[in-house]
Amino acid sequence: VGNSSVLTCPPISNIAMVTWKISPRIGGPCTLGYRADQNMTDRTNCSGSMNWKSRPDLDPALEIQQVAIAHEGEYTCEVVATEGNFHRTYILTVLVPPRLTLYCDAHGNPACKAAAGKPAAHISWGPESGSTPRKEAHGNGTVTVLSKFTAYSTNGTNTTCIMSHPAGNQSKSIAC
Repeated sequence: VGNSSVLTCPPISNIAMVTWKISPRIGGPCTLGYRADQNMTDRTNCSGSMNWKSRPDLDPALEIQQVAIAHEGEYTCEVVATEGNFHRTYILTVLVPPRLTLYCDAHGNPACKAAAGKPAAHISWGPESGSTPRKEAHGNGTVTVLSKFTAYSTNGTNTTCIMSHPAGNQSKSIAC
């Protein structure tokens, strides 16, 4: 989320026509088209954040700027050329890195929260703990995970929360 993404078409010379067909999971479909014989481009229902990476006659790649969860979906590039018709399909999944916080709860136990990540983060503890994380799903597809360290005594002992996530791993330590 927040980065730019470039999706490429099959590398074909002598392109007559290129069409990007985009079916997002949220909202209606959109298309970007290019006809070489008229050197004409067309767009239907596409947001301003989706456009040709450069000139479609030179490179028919699609660039999505400031990728958001709403961009998730299926992207198909169809190329018509003298050699035939070619297509390439992408399924775009957007990763949202969670915000990690570690604090001492009202009972003096370490609590670790990985807020609003997509997919849900995995939380573990060092030293080992018998924690059962709670997950809270949000309407935008993100998930918050809360895990409390469950050990008989952590007084004065440094406890480390370890968060694993496809967008990056983090860890924080605290003594409660």
